[in-house]
Amino acid sequence: MEKSLLLKTLGDNPKLRIIDFLLDNKLFDFSKKEMIEGTHLSKTTFYKYFEELEEEGVVKIHRKFGKARLYKLNEKNPVTKLLIDLDLKLGELYANLVEKEVKEKGPVEAVQY
Repeated sequence: MEKSLLLKTLGDNPKLRIIDFLLDNKLFDFSKKEMIEGTHLSKTTFYKYFEELEEEGVVKIHRKFGKARLYKLNEKNPVTKLLIDLDLKLGELYANLVEKEVKEKGPVEAVQY
C-alpha cells in the first residue's frame, strides 16, 4: 500500500489511516465494512479507533439504509477542517517540489518522492 503524503508526514497509525481514506474519498460515503477494506485495518483495530473518531465528531453518519449506516468526514468539525487544509497544503508542497525538480533535472531524471 502506497502511503499518502498525510501518512508520510504525520505517521502511519490506524486513526490517521481512517481519516486519510475518507479525505481521499470526500465525495463518497462508506459503510464500516468498506472502510475496513479500504484502510487495510483489522476489524478490531478499526472499530477501536473509529469509535474515537465518532465521539470526537470527526466522522458522522451521512445516510441510513435500513440498518446500514454510511459515514463521511464531518467537514464542520474544526479538527477535520484543519486536516483538510493540511492535506491540501501537503499536495501543493509536493507539486511544487516535483515542478522544481523537473525544471532542474528534466522530467526523466526527476526524483520520486
